[in-house]
Amino acid sequence: MAVASTHSDQPPVPFIDLVAQYHTIKDQVRRAVDQVFETQQFVLGDEVRLLEEEIAQYCDARYAIGCASGTDALVLSLLALGVGPGDEVITSPFTFFATAGAIHRVGAVPRFVDIEPVTYNLNAELVEEAINEKTKAIIPVHIFGQCADMESLWRISVRHNLPIVEDACQAIGAEYRGRRAGVLGTVGCFSFFPTKNLGGAGDGGIITTDDAEVAARLKRLRVHGDVGGYTHVEVGFNSRLDALQAAVLRVKLQHLDSWSDARRRNAKRYNELLREADLLSAVDAPAVAADQVHVYNQYTLRIKGGRRDQVMKYLRGEGVGCAVYYPISLHMQECFSYLGCRAEDYPESTRASAEVLSLPIFSELTDAQLQRVVNVLQDATAEITTLKLPDVDQTSQRRAA
Repeated sequence: MAVASTHSDQPPVPFIDLVAQYHTIKDQVRRAVDQVFETQQFVLGDEVRLLEEEIAQYCDARYAIGCASGTDALVLSLLALGVGPGDEVITSPFTFFATAGAIHRVGAVPRFVDIEPVTYNLNAELVEEAINEKTKAIIPVHIFGQCADMESLWRISVRHNLPIVEDACQAIGAEYRGRRAGVLGTVGCFSFFPTKNLGGAGDGGIITTDDAEVAARLKRLRVHGDVGGYTHVEVGFNSRLDALQAAVLRVKLQHLDSWSDARRRNAKRYNELLREADLLSAVDAPAVAADQVHVYNQYTLRIKGGRRDQVMKYLRGEGVGCAVYYPISLHMQECFSYLGCRAEDYPESTRASAEVLSLPIFSELTDAQLQRVVNVLQDATAEITTLKLPDVDQTSQRRAA
């Protein structure tokens, strides 16, 4: 007999609640935005310059260069480092599409390397064997808000004279051995998409670096390769950060550390509740690597036993927000079929795509909401076990996605 729902009459728990956060800073944001309208300086200008200085200071970088999105941050960084047609760039297949999409956009080819099964980050032990004469850069992704194994990757990059582009789009404020994401490679790329830990009121991005020459090239690439006076020394892009976005982000940056602290408290509470509910035999909670500070852009479980989709359906049916990041490993995306990859070529990424499920982790979650999420998850695993539902194989997982 299936377990009856006991939660359908309770308020839903959204996957993310941007409105709740906005109301805590509404007056500050409105004043900042009004000031931009008073000056009528909407593109670049003082607001962007000040945000760049503040982000550089926050990350302990010499330079920060604003741009139109996290995707553009990756594209511009690769171009600034001289990556182009015929080159290969090593990266993870378990990430948002933009990571590999940026490589393709500059004419290069993504060379995937499988992930670690615990952190979901690029497996540094497999990187060196993927390097060849075409390799021009490495892009580790600090997935879900935890840094990759940067010491190992940096040693590889030095041995082979390869720049590292940190995809830190989910990891602003994350730390690796006392240093923040964004200064752990040659350049660091961040996204200000609204759902990020530091999210704007639309698209936006920024690039950090300690390299003066790279910073100068990034600044001109974002404005069509212009060095001033309509003098274009190369063909670039229109990828400027709007002043309105910068104004909003400057307000939010003041609160970022407290929001990250709240996310870590929520993650710690989830871990406690999962243990109390005896759910760790059914799910794997996120693991934090040694000497790291996780910022939990996502709190991602691994659902054991091939039951992820059933668990997700049950949670959503009970009003508990959840999401899958990411349901199709990049090496299996149709647009990358020219690479000739098979699912079994990157088994950990393929397995993660079939098993991961992210729960609400935004900083304004209440303890009651956290408790409810775990209660419904407990019911979900009990119901699925009672019904003895068949396993969902990875092929059907991808087809359903």
